[in-house]
Amino acid sequence: MNRIDQLFHDSPHNLLSIYFCAGCPTLDGTADVIRTLEKNGVDMIEIGIPFSDPMADGVVIQDAATRALRNGMSLRILFEQLRNIRRNVRIPLILMGYLNPIMRYGFEPFCRQCAECGIDGVIIPDLPFKDYEENYKAIARKYDIRVIMLITPETSEERIREIDAHTDGFIYMVSSAATTGAQKDFDARKQAYFKKIQDMNLRNPRMVGFGISNKQTFDAACSHSSGAIIGSRFVTLLNEYEGDAQQAITHLKADLK
Repeated sequence: MNRIDQLFHDSPHNLLSIYFCAGCPTLDGTADVIRTLEKNGVDMIEIGIPFSDPMADGVVIQDAATRALRNGMSLRILFEQLRNIRRNVRIPLILMGYLNPIMRYGFEPFCRQCAECGIDGVIIPDLPFKDYEENYKAIARKYDIRVIMLITPETSEERIREIDAHTDGFIYMVSSAATTGAQKDFDARKQAYFKKIQDMNLRNPRMVGFGISNKQTFDAACSHSSGAIIGSRFVTLLNEYEGDAQQAITHLKADLK
């Protein structure tokens, strides 16, 4: 069974997924960050592929991507860093990146490398669902790679149900139509959106992302989904602690208590 599917089967509640950008703050820190996060009880990890125009991301992750590219990070180097990661890492790993660098690499070679490294899924925010269905779905399934789709408060119920019927793994529920970035709390409108999606009784589990940074936002996300994805806050802490993932995750988990 794909490790993403296994995770949601075994632990369907209060899951913590962490995003960080490969190559930031240091080029060679990717594997250490992953191992440290697993050691500290993180349930799933999203590894960002840096790109020069990350349109879904706020300032924190934009800056991280710029720094990673200046450090020399590329898909080729990232796959080299991940080649032996499954020797001692068991939790699901997801690559999150934009279509341009993946297409330059070649979608099938990309999926093949993901499978060889033990990557379980990919998130491509600018991949249209129709294009996924027509051009990429069969290739991803060939390599047992889950392609995770995003929904927002503006996504129609019809489209949500279509995504739910034709994808696996989980649905990435974006908390708002804004870009990524930490928030102090979720207002009533956002929580109503979470409940609306929960009440649709979808086939796939859901994870909430964008704006999760503290106990209030984490608990609100988990009350209507399987868990939460934290990106900008962890990236900020990782930079503040100069790449020391242990200090960054210790600080973050204290914020969630």
